[in-house]
This record gives sequence, C-alpha cells and structure tokens, in this order.
Amino acid sequence: MTQQSKVRNLRKEMAPFEKSNTKSSIRQMISTLGPLLLLWYSAYLSLSVSYWITLPILIIASGFVIRTFIIFHDCCHYSFFQNRRANEIIGTITGVLTLVPYQQWKNTHSIHHATSSNLDKRGIGDMWVMTVEEYAAASFIRRTAYRIYRNPVVMLGLGPIFVFVLSYRFNRKGAKRKERLNTYVMNASIVILYALLCWAVGWQAFMMIQLPIIFVSGMLGIWLFYVQHQFEDSYFENEDEWSYVKAAVEGSSYYKLPKLLQWLTGNIGFHHVHHLSPKVPNYNLELAHNATPPLQKATTITLLTSLASLRFRLWDEQNKAFISFKQFKSSMRQTKRETKPVPSPSPRASMQGE
Repeated sequence: MTQQSKVRNLRKEMAPFEKSNTKSSIRQMISTLGPLLLLWYSAYLSLSVSYWITLPILIIASGFVIRTFIIFHDCCHYSFFQNRRANEIIGTITGVLTLVPYQQWKNTHSIHHATSSNLDKRGIGDMWVMTVEEYAAASFIRRTAYRIYRNPVVMLGLGPIFVFVLSYRFNRKGAKRKERLNTYVMNASIVILYALLCWAVGWQAFMMIQLPIIFVSGMLGIWLFYVQHQFEDSYFENEDEWSYVKAAVEGSSYYKLPKLLQWLTGNIGFHHVHHLSPKVPNYNLELAHNATPPLQKATTITLLTSLASLRFRLWDEQNKAFISFKQFKSSMRQTKRETKPVPSPSPRASMQGE
C-alpha cells in the first residue's frame, strides 16, 4: 500500500466517530454548565466566610470554564450537534461565558486547522513561531518582541488578560459583516451579563470571583493550545512538502492527562485525533484514538514531560526540532568559530622560518 493510500485510509477510519450524539451532547452540557453555575454561587457564598475558602472553589470553576470552552470549540467545528443552527446558538452562548467571539474564533480556527505546521502559512489562529534562520536574520527589535512573546511569564501571566479580555473584543482587519456583527452582539451580551451579576452580588464580589476565573481558565487554555504543538520533535514543513495528515499526527501531540483532568479538558489531549478530523466530537476522541493503531504512535507527553516545552523557542528546519535560545546562542558561537579565517603567516615570519 502506498503512503498516499495509507493517508486516505487513515482519514476514512475517522468516519464512524464523526457523528455527534444529541443525548451525549446534552448530557455534557448539563454536567458542565450545571456545576459551573453551582461553583460560582458557592464561591459567592464563601466570600462571607474566608477568601481562602473561595480560591480553591474558583480554581475548580476555572476547570469547568475550560470544559465549557471545549463545547464552544466543538460548536465552531459544527461537531457538537448535527444541526448547524444548534451549534451556532450553543456556540454563541458558551462563547459569552468564555469571552470568546464565536464567528471570529470559528473562522481563525478553521485557518489554523488548514495551515497548522505549514511554515509558509503562519500567522492566523496559531502561536508565533520563528525558525532559526528567521531569528538569526531578524532585527534587534523583532528579536526582542519575539523573546517577550515567548517568555512564560508574559505568555501565561499577561496572555490571558490580553487575549480574552482585550484582543477578542475587537474585530480582525478585513472581517466580513457577519463576523463583525457577531463580535458586537457578543460584546454587548457580555456587558449585560456582567452588569446583571454586579447588580445581583455587588461589583466587589463579582470582581473577586470573576477575575480569578478568567485569569486561571485563560492561562490553562493558552497552555493547552501551546503545549500540544510545541514539543521537541514536532512537525513543520514548507508548502511544497507539507502534508495535512502528517501535520495532524506528527505536529499535534497526545497529551496524556490523569482521567479527571482529561474529563475537565474535554479530551482535548487527543489533539492529534482532533486535527486529523475536526468533525469528531470531543466525547468520541478517545474512542477514535483507541480504535486506530497508527494514531497511537503520535508523540505522547505527560504533565511532567510537557514542562520541557517551555524551553522550546525556535524551530530548527535543518534538524527538524525545537531548540531553546541557549542552544541557538551555542550554535551561533560554534558557527563563528568554524568560519573564522585562519591568519596567514606574515612574510617576515616566513623568512625567519627559512
């Protein structure tokens, strides 16, 4: 069987898992939104006792916000319900709860899937990745901007506020009318929801509850997106060599999480399966992985090994691997030593030698 045939067959094997089940989707909504609302109210009640009791509740609630985002994510792929309209309605509602504009994110995320790991089509819906050659040729200002962007404190500390509170409130340049209107409607809905909550519990209590939830869930969301494409031997190719299936199976990791965290994150750890077939609803991802031996060969990372990804900053096209800034500096010094010209002996020294 040729490589091309294997690729076609691998995508065909996903077909049985691509059908959503309405009962499963509704059960997931109940088991996600119900606890989220109860946890939010419990956090409010606990404020009168001690904020130290509130904080653990908020962390758990943040996990359910992640799970809510996975429902939103599936709706963007029209994989949560068979009915397109149902996906759009639930996607918009869960988008308001997670502060993510439905149409805008759906469009940019579709581009991410179509161009993931393609070096010639970076820049929309993905993390900023520079190659070794690009970084070496970049100006001081661009290098500094990239180093700041890839700094874990900035990415996970400032990133959640910048992305979810600020960036998503504005439309993309060139966005079409439907996308722009959806962003305006969702912004208005968020303002109304937050205003009602401030009226109901007081703005101080609201801020003490909602801000930590936004920050923690945003940080976890960025981490999940980052770590599942930024591993040492990931896959990146130029357009003429790029393969959709290879980008899915080799450019996306299997993030093997403890069962509770796997449940809270809506099985998104099976990211290679999701990239191979975005139509597979999150509750079928593990089934597809277990039933398809080739998918079980995807790069597996764990909570412990995933921490190494914080060191990976630049894509080395020559060695097909991520490297750190320290490794880049070392390789540059080595290159300079190897290319440094050997001084030729002076005429006087030659005469003395004779």
